[in-house]
Amino acid sequence: MGFLAGIGNPVQRVRPSGRDDKGQARDAAGPGASDASGSGAAALAEIERRFVQVFALVGEAIAGATHALLACDREAAKQLVARDDEVDESIDAITTLAQRELVSGHTTEQERRELVTVLRMLPDLDRNGDLAEHVARRAARGLGAEMSPRSRGLVERMGEVAAAIWSSTADAFAERSVHLAHVVDALDDEMDDLHVSLTAELATGTMPVPVAIELAMIGRFYERFGDHAVNLARRMAALVAGSPEPGGAGAD
Repeated sequence: MGFLAGIGNPVQRVRPSGRDDKGQARDAAGPGASDASGSGAAALAEIERRFVQVFALVGEAIAGATHALLACDREAAKQLVARDDEVDESIDAITTLAQRELVSGHTTEQERRELVTVLRMLPDLDRNGDLAEHVARRAARGLGAEMSPRSRGLVERMGEVAAAIWSSTADAFAERSVHLAHVVDALDDEMDDLHVSLTAELATGTMPVPVAIELAMIGRFYERFGDHAVNLARRMAALVAGSPEPGGAGAD
């Protein structure tokens, strides 16, 4: 079950025609009222389907980019770079659907709140797709072969933590769990520590300067990936709790 359905399934919110919860007849509103509500529910279901699809694409991208970098698999890296277009196209489609539903759809107050939250989540989701693509681009250049043993170990762990952060964020959505949103925060703290350790390794001068510069960028990509996941988890938690939206960590 996706996060929109779990927080309040739009299909379940559509009352059957006939009488409302106070026993008053609603048929006088005409068949169009029921059809409009059904249309809103269908739009939310489609938005959720696409949202989950993008989430999966980004998760596959960050895991694949890390593997391609460390394995020096340039061909796999190039394929991951090309797939970023799928993320962009899906996010554009979600944006269009959500904006259209907000402007011309027949939605409840809760549905409108969900739609606004989706629109606010999309920049973080899109940015993480871009960050995974940035790692893949470095992998396509064969950077992995020039890394020091310690930097390889640190980057490998950063990739593992990034995958764990993304998995925990997905679980937080699926289970509508505020607790799992806090787990994402804790994992992001580990990512920050790894970023500091990688920076210290680069400062030792054991690698050529061009390689160190590229690795510094990669470390930043993973660190920002964690920050954007935290933003997503916090927005989800606020939606579940009915509390005000949190401030974001900022985009690059």
